[in-house]
Amino acid sequence: MRTAPWRHLDRYRLIAGPMASPLGATFGAFRIPRPHGGLTLAVIATDGDQSDTGLGPEYAWEHVSVSLPGRCPNWAEMSFIKDLFWDEHETVMQLHVPKADHRNLHPNCLHLWKPVGIELPRPPTDTVA
Repeated sequence: MRTAPWRHLDRYRLIAGPMASPLGATFGAFRIPRPHGGLTLAVIATDGDQSDTGLGPEYAWEHVSVSLPGRCPNWAEMSFIKDLFWDEHETVMQLHVPKADHRNLHPNCLHLWKPVGIELPRPPTDTVA
């Protein structure tokens, strides 16, 4: 993820209410307008730092969820969000887990994931079009 502090995101950050986070933090909830106007994307993000949670290293994942009120975000919207939270040279992923592991807590929400400290494997560049 982009390095701390996340000052470039502070103008979108929720700083009051139950999802509030401090300015510059590498976690929090955000309301980010789409690049071409119209809808606002609801975003929740964390940098995967589990050092003060008591959780094991298997929980060390950078994560961003993106939702809209009436539909799932599209590719352009997810790419826009990816570029806000990660550098352009970083690879992140969306996951399609086995049905037995699927949890749908919000019908119009998609997620971006990256394990902390692990480079994601990728197929050969010429096969990704």
